[in-house]
Amino acid sequence: MPDSDSKQNLDIKQNMILAGKVLVAEGQDDFTRGHISFRVPGASGLFYMKPHSVGLDEITLDNILTIDMDGKVVAGTAKRHSEVFIHSEIYKARADVHCVLHTHPTYAVALSSSGRPLRCYSQPSALFYEDVGVYTDTINLIRSAEMGAGVARALGPHRAVLLKNHGVVVTGASIAETVIGAIMLENAAQVQMIVEAAGDPAPEFPRADIEKLKHDISRPEQFAINYDYLVRRVKRREAGT
Repeated sequence: MPDSDSKQNLDIKQNMILAGKVLVAEGQDDFTRGHISFRVPGASGLFYMKPHSVGLDEITLDNILTIDMDGKVVAGTAKRHSEVFIHSEIYKARADVHCVLHTHPTYAVALSSSGRPLRCYSQPSALFYEDVGVYTDTINLIRSAEMGAGVARALGPHRAVLLKNHGVVVTGASIAETVIGAIMLENAAQVQMIVEAAGDPAPEFPRADIEKLKHDISRPEQFAINYDYLVRRVKRREAGT
């Protein structure tokens, strides 16, 4: 197991702490539910994960767990989330994914419950153009490796998966990409629910136009710029400035 006190690993854990605060500030919290994880550098069989029984904004260096691909805690004393298998099974299936986030945002849950696909009715939705899977096996918690594998299959090669009547799972190569992706997905779902409630939506833009925007807003630097802004905003609020 790599040195958990290395600067790189400590930086990742500190970033997970900040990510949790950003997510809560952006309305992605649901009591103590929801969880974020990140692969341990140099150890593809391990990942860091938020513990059970605390809010996303209560992640600390002391309570972050280190977990293996069987869902077993190998470092840390906090309680493990029962839905750990969302994370472990996605990491097994997707070598390109380094961060996994599961939350219960209101509009994305509503959209998942409608059975309608995500449409490109806004700029944030372009990030997910033809890039969202749907998991429909159960409304229940994902508490087994078999169920987690089902989520991973529904995710497929995509950026995110809607868990019908339950929530979302968003993935990325970085914490910034994953957190900003989750916020953009919820915004896209909100706009779509408003548009469809108004009735008779206008046609989407042509595929080529949407794909160009998707390319432009999915650059790593775009995720970093927006994430860093949200981190600064959280820090200003904490400082009372």
